[in-house]
Formats: sequence, structure tokens, C-alpha cells
Amino acid sequence: MIAQKRLVSGFDNLGKYLHRFIESPQEDAFNLLNEAIDNAFHKNGWFTRPEVEFALAYWAKELNKENLNEWLNHYTFNSENPKTVGLILAGNIPLVGFHDVLSTILSGNKAVIKCSSNDEILIPFLLQWISDNTEGFDKHFSVERGLMKGYDAVIATGSNNSARHFEHYFKNVPSIIRRNRTSVAVLTGDESEGELEALIKDAFQYYGLGCRNVTKIYIPKAFDLNRIFKASMPFAYLSSNKKYFNNVTYHKTLLMMQQKSILENDLILLVEDASLFSPVGVLNYEYYDDLTELNNQMEMQLDDIQCVVGHRNIPFGKAQSPSLKDYADGVDTMKFLVKL
Repeated sequence: MIAQKRLVSGFDNLGKYLHRFIESPQEDAFNLLNEAIDNAFHKNGWFTRPEVEFALAYWAKELNKENLNEWLNHYTFNSENPKTVGLILAGNIPLVGFHDVLSTILSGNKAVIKCSSNDEILIPFLLQWISDNTEGFDKHFSVERGLMKGYDAVIATGSNNSARHFEHYFKNVPSIIRRNRTSVAVLTGDESEGELEALIKDAFQYYGLGCRNVTKIYIPKAFDLNRIFKASMPFAYLSSNKKYFNNVTYHKTLLMMQQKSILENDLILLVEDASLFSPVGVLNYEYYDDLTELNNQMEMQLDDIQCVVGHRNIPFGKAQSPSLKDYADGVDTMKFLVKL
């Protein structure tokens, strides 16, 4: 798999480039990347520099030969019959579709990429950087601005409504279709202040727009919700984003009109609600009596849950730092790709 080794080397070099950027972003060598980050924010007001840099730092850590080879060693690849895989990417958080791109290219297939209009700058920039520094890399992908065609399989991510459209439109080809999901946290009451601050990070990193963001917490009846407000104080910067602040104001007004009980501190809204999903700036909570009963309840909602945070699950603060083998919706993307 000489080609794969070259591709791994290309992504490894990107990881090193991003690592240097995170350490010294103002160096002249990163002028084009800084310009891309600025343009991404102008295109999408949720893509503030700190959030984009958080995403870049994540990929700087993951993209190294050791990580990539350890991941790939779990699969058997056949490079004799590569397929063209159409990728319809989400754009809710920066670089959210990059894992699908990475998986498709390293599987030996060609990625035909349809970026979301909300995130159409960053991924093409990174792929172009690899192409400029890796011979032949540009043969393994294309970025489609118009109608996507000529594909043998599809991986598409979108809302529940768009998923129904995707299922109909791509019914004749192998596909992975992803829908809305969200994440939850289970608290025992024994959490440290540091763990609760990490929980707020899980909830409000990327302004809470990702499927791995916690939008619902389950708490024992004796839990003091003031601890959540105290833990949110280091994240006061959120409200400096006009889009976030306007969302909090809007949903507060809406909840008041619905005569729902709200707990708030001008930064986040806490609402007792059975729903797993909550709007921007809102964190739903629900009391529980028995962990076994709660686990049974969540088992019945697995189609809506991306991940669970807590002492017995993903550690607090790690929801937005999945490993390469932590696949969206629990569907092994690489296994799908190598079997095409």
C-alpha cells in the first residue's frame, strides 16, 4: 500500500503544519491560513477564531503517523478497485466533515466533496495545502461546487428532513445517511468543580451547535443547580458573540411566553424539560431517581444520542475530542468504505 503510505505522510505533514500554527499563529508562514480563518468567520458568524483554532488544534493532535497507522491497522484494504464516494458534509461546526474526507481518501477511494455553504472554506484550504506539499494527492479528491455526480457510494450528513430526501435520492447506491443527534450527561452529584467546568465546555464549545455537544443533563434530586451556573462563569466570553447573545435573549422570551420555569444567569438558560434537544444557549435538565431506570430510558433513545458524558461514560471535557475510531452515530465509516 505504497499510495496509502504517501497519503498518511501527507496528513501527517498537515498535522505538523497545524501544530506549528497553534504554537505561533502570527508567523508569516500562516498568512494564508489566517486569511482562510477570517473568511470562514465572515461567511459564518459562528466560526469565531477561538472555535476554529480549537478544531485545528484537535486535528493537529490527531493527524500523526502513529495515530493514523494504529487506526488503519484494524482494516484490510484493497486498492485494486477504488470507488468514487460522494460526501455531503455538514457545516454546523468547523471542519465537522473532515473525518469523512480523511476516511475516504485513506481507504483508497476518491472523495467527491460537497461542502456545506456554512463551512466551504476551511476543508478545501487544508486539502489544497496537502496537495501543494504531497505529490499526486490531488488525484484522491475533488471539491464539487455544483451538482454532485459520478459517485459509486454516498456519505451524507444533514437534518432529519434532509436525511429523508437523501434516502430517496441515493436509494440505488450504498450509503451512510446521518440525521440529527445530540449528547447528554449523567451527573451523580459527586462531580468536582473542575468536572462541572469541563461539562460546560462539553455543552457550549462551538456554541453548542455540534452533535457531540451536551444539550441535556440528568441530575439527582438533591443536586444544586447553582453549581452549574458557577461552573459557567469561565465561559462568559460566549455572550460577546452577538449571534449567541441574540439566541439566548430570543429563547428566554419564548420560554417566558410559554410560561415555562427558567433558571438563568445572563449566560445560559436552564430549563426542566424531557426533550434531549435544546436550542442555542439553553441546557435542559431532568431529575432521576434510579440510574438503572435512567439507563433503560436512554437505551430507548439511542437513535437520538451521539454520546453520553459522565463518570461511567465519556469523561467530562472530552466530548469534543473523539479518537479517529469514534465514528459518528456508531457506524464504522471505514468498514463501509473498504467493503465497497
